[in-house]
Amino acid sequence: MNPSASAAAPTPQGVRLRPMTPRDLEMVSRLEPELFGAEAWSPATLAAELDRTTGPGADRAYLVAHLEDAGPIVGYAGLWYGDGRGDADLLTIATVPAARRRGVATALLTSLLSTAADVGCRAVLLEVRASNEGAQRLYAAHGFAPVGRRRRYYLAPVEDAVVMRRVLRQPAAS
Repeated sequence: MNPSASAAAPTPQGVRLRPMTPRDLEMVSRLEPELFGAEAWSPATLAAELDRTTGPGADRAYLVAHLEDAGPIVGYAGLWYGDGRGDADLLTIATVPAARRRGVATALLTSLLSTAADVGCRAVLLEVRASNEGAQRLYAAHGFAPVGRRRRYYLAPVEDAVVMRRVLRQPAAS
């Protein structure tokens, strides 16, 4: 099963999603420091993450977003879903500043939530900077609720993370 196969369909906002490919790594590697500063993932980390999206043992899904069919990448996101029996983890989600408030993050998040549900995950977890109220509002609008805090989780600059969780399905009764 390819959990990101349904990601190629257009969303109502005109955002086009598709699975990230090795051809995208150069652009995503350039965007990382712009969007995440000192917390940016290295090109090697991005490549290693993408390697885990296919083949035996695949346990992740990565998507890129465009505002036009062949336009530049305006966002990307990744999800670890493991074997689908537990909780998934939203690993990253990013939108270039010029494309914010146009539905890009919503489209990416919605698609990855569907992926997590499709593979059988119970819930999705994420960490978000305590100061990032806009992202926290976005996640809350999609059913995420704060469940904890990780002290000093972010290092550049040092800041706590709010841990948020969205339940996808209730555990089976024993």
